[in-house]
Amino acid sequence: MTQRATLVATPLSADGQWPARSLLGRLSPPARRELLGLGTEVRFDADALLLRQGMNDRHVLLLLSGLTKVTAVVENGETSLLAVMAGGDTVGEMAAMDGSARRSATVTACGPLTARVLPYGVLRELLVRRPEVCMALTAVVADRLRWANRRRLEFRGYSAKVRWARVLVELCVSYGTPGADGVVIDMRLTQQELATLSGAAETTIHKVVRELREEGLLETGYRATVIRDLPRLRRLADLADE
Repeated sequence: MTQRATLVATPLSADGQWPARSLLGRLSPPARRELLGLGTEVRFDADALLLRQGMNDRHVLLLLSGLTKVTAVVENGETSLLAVMAGGDTVGEMAAMDGSARRSATVTACGPLTARVLPYGVLRELLVRRPEVCMALTAVVADRLRWANRRRLEFRGYSAKVRWARVLVELCVSYGTPGADGVVIDMRLTQQELATLSGAAETTIHKVVRELREEGLLETGYRATVIRDLPRLRRLADLADE
């Protein structure tokens, strides 16, 4: 009999509203209120482009709800999924921090979402005036660098199946929703996009997914995955139980 998956939610900020490791989750209430008062609130439909690789605009988006995917096209034309961002996170902040001339990635809405559009100069002024916000944003960028380094190390240290299991556990814990048959990861991401997160070819991931389905660990549907046995998936991923 398949064991029902249990979900360990991402830790939240002190007010219980934002993920603790997001930019908004790291800030004190006064700094958070000031940041949320900047810019203009905008709503985006599913699949809308928030930022486009190669453009030279420099505004920043502060996500209030929903999910986005961050992708980039390399010289050979291949597209890679670099990250998934949720409410409380920022996208496009590198342009504000280092004055980059071109966007290095494309950001797309994985579903309906809301965000605040922060002009380049407004955010820069806040970072100078509020060291707390500057330090919190630096910590967020450092976390993303560690995440990317961990993916590189896993590529050498684990098989494609284990790497894929590790990605699934992270997505499940951070963005999964408890359901009748397990934890649902509903992110409007294709198998090809998710394969790039684990550094595996799409054909390899198809084989891995088939094996995991046969082992009763997950079910797959249109742009959604249900984790049937999260504790067993964590053991496959060589991750400690939580």
